[in-house]
Amino acid sequence: MSSVSRPTVHPVEAPPLTDGPQNALIRVRMKDVQGMPGTRGSLSLRLTQFVFGLVSVCVMATTSDFRSVTAFRYLVGAVSVQILWSLSMAVVDIYALLVRRSLRKQIIFRLFTVGDGIISTLTFAAACASAGITVLIDNDLDKCSMNHCARFQTATAMAYISCFAMMPSFLLNFWSLASQ
Repeated sequence: MSSVSRPTVHPVEAPPLTDGPQNALIRVRMKDVQGMPGTRGSLSLRLTQFVFGLVSVCVMATTSDFRSVTAFRYLVGAVSVQILWSLSMAVVDIYALLVRRSLRKQIIFRLFTVGDGIISTLTFAAACASAGITVLIDNDLDKCSMNHCARFQTATAMAYISCFAMMPSFLLNFWSLASQ
């Protein structure tokens, strides 16, 4: 009978009682780092990505001749996908904040990490291609007087900012996925 294993019970502390809703504190776990899915930091990063991506697409779309250059069309396409991704992830963050749920399941981190990695790579590649064409038009061909160089540069800069706003989301999700 000594070889039979017996379950072990570990005591668990009860959470402290509050005096009512005015003293109720939102409990933040140690793993809920701002910027991770389901936090206010993540929501602010997603909204920043969305706004700068939207500005980039709007500025590029207001030019009449962006369709003649493949890199500019690629920028509009990649940033449009990034806008949709950021908006959908912002909606998920809003939902998690409203229902006070933590998004710490491994499958969610995988989805967020892979999505952020792919989308940020696409956006960065599109911004690099657009920057190369803008430099070609401005410096090498000296044809900025005939083109909308300022708008092209603005749209490219906004795409870079949007991509750089996505990096903290990707890195935090990747870190959390690796530490699980």
